[in-house]
Amino acid sequence: MSENFKIVEIKNDKKRFIQLLLIGDESEAMIDRYLQKGNLYVGISNDISIAVCVTLIIDTTTVAIKNLAVRPDFHRCGFGRLMLKHVECENPDKSIILGTGETPSTLRFYEKCGYRYSHRIPNFFTDNYSNPIIEEGVILRDMVYLRKDNA
Repeated sequence: MSENFKIVEIKNDKKRFIQLLLIGDESEAMIDRYLQKGNLYVGISNDISIAVCVTLIIDTTTVAIKNLAVRPDFHRCGFGRLMLKHVECENPDKSIILGTGETPSTLRFYEKCGYRYSHRIPNFFTDNYSNPIIEEGVILRDMVYLRKDNA
C-alpha cells in the first residue's frame, strides 16, 4: 500500500492540483476561498499525485481540514488515513476540525480515524452550492463538523 507513498507540502502553483481538489469539494469557487491561504499537502505514490489535503490554521489551538481527497482508483487503500495522520503529526498540540456532508461512508471513515461530532451548520450545502450535491443517495444539506483533540 504505502511503500512508495510520500507526502509533500506544495507552496506554489497550488491550482495545478485542482482535479484532485474537486474530488473533495465540487466547487472551484469554494476551493479558491481557502486554497491560497491554506497549507496544501499532496500524497504521491510512484510519481503519481493520488491524494490532497488542505489545512487552515484557525487559531493557536485549532487547525481545520478544508479539503481531503483521494483519487477514486486509490480509495480504500489507506491513503486518506495517512493524509490525516500527517496533518495530526504536523499539528501535535492542536485540535483538528473538519466539515463534511452526511455521507454515511465518509462519516464512518472519520469516526474510525478518531474524529467525533462537534456541531453542524444547517443548510450549508443548499445555501452555498448552486447545484444539489448527492452522495450515496443522500442530498447534502447541513455541514457536519467533526473534531479530534490532538493534544
